[in-house]
Amino acid sequence: MRILITNDDGITAPGLAVAEAIAAEIGGPGAEIWVVAPDNERSGVSHAISYVHPVRVTRHGERRFSVDGFPADCALVGIRKLMAEAPPDLVLSGVNRGHNVAEDVIYSGTVGGAMEAALAGPRAIALSQFYSSRPGAPTDIWAASTALGAAAVRKVLAMPSRRGVFYNVNFPAAAPEAVKGFAVCPQGVRAGSTFDVLPYTAPNGREFNFYRHMTANDTAEAGTDARKLIEGWVTITPLMPQLTAADLMEEARAALG
Repeated sequence: MRILITNDDGITAPGLAVAEAIAAEIGGPGAEIWVVAPDNERSGVSHAISYVHPVRVTRHGERRFSVDGFPADCALVGIRKLMAEAPPDLVLSGVNRGHNVAEDVIYSGTVGGAMEAALAGPRAIALSQFYSSRPGAPTDIWAASTALGAAAVRKVLAMPSRRGVFYNVNFPAAAPEAVKGFAVCPQGVRAGSTFDVLPYTAPNGREFNFYRHMTANDTAEAGTDARKLIEGWVTITPLMPQLTAADLMEEARAALG
């Protein structure tokens, strides 16, 4: 089995090692695992590609590369260039440090990498690990994805797929023994804004702005990924790059006259 791994946290990110361990368990002794990840963190870049400038690929070892671009670039380079003679059977994007549920999905570079892979043909899965500083949260934030990652991937591989469809998997901020199970659920929508803007004045007097993520997963509808995740489930959501609001098409046509 040929497995390509990418992420948006970068080639040195600890979650990449978790994904490699998952790939090794899924693929078995004969697995051929490739890593093509951004040279630096590229969180929040969504499905961006380096369309107007070239990207550079740096080799770090056998089947291990970094790209000075985005996660979708990494998927493209891996599938269309580095593995072109024998494309991957599976692409794993992650494991991301932090969840990617509800509106996070449209911002996520982790999701963007999986989406690009799915458009290119292989089966693709985005993997993200929720973490929390609340009392009772595990000190090892990767505990759930380390213990349950391979099981989650196996469950997804047994689910239906077609070109362009990929699966988004999120692991809860819980010890493995406290995880309630696996749940297939829709993408949620949270109340309010996803981000807040925080002004900051530097010592030299220059003014900047930082973005702060506004989690509020409990404001999403019951049964959706955001809610199931904080309730302690591993969430699994099939996604596709089809953004048409189908329920509004007829009304829109009527309004057009």
